[in-house]
Amino acid sequence: MVTITDAFMQEMLQKTKPYTVMILKNGPRSSDPGSLAIVWEHGRRNFEMRAAGKLLIVCPVMDESDVCGIGIFDATVEETKALMDDDPGVKAGVFVYDLHASRSFPGDALR
Repeated sequence: MVTITDAFMQEMLQKTKPYTVMILKNGPRSSDPGSLAIVWEHGRRNFEMRAAGKLLIVCPVMDESDVCGIGIFDATVEETKALMDDDPGVKAGVFVYDLHASRSFPGDALR
């Protein structure tokens, strides 16, 4: 492993930027008939938000928990709330979500 100095850490921490972490969960209508079509449109909207540069990372969660996905937004908590409140899955009650203010390093990426 590489040795990381305090000076390096202090320098890097100055380069962080605010982001919003969104945790998507099953809503009260997640099992309703027709919910799969709504989930499809939710996915389309995710692609639109990615193309617009608002949704930087989207990670569907593939386990048996009530968590459906995690997204990282290049937006404030308030802006992200407005985006998510307009999501077709949230509007239909298929999904609910939690938002968390966060910080990270611009340019970080999945590998």
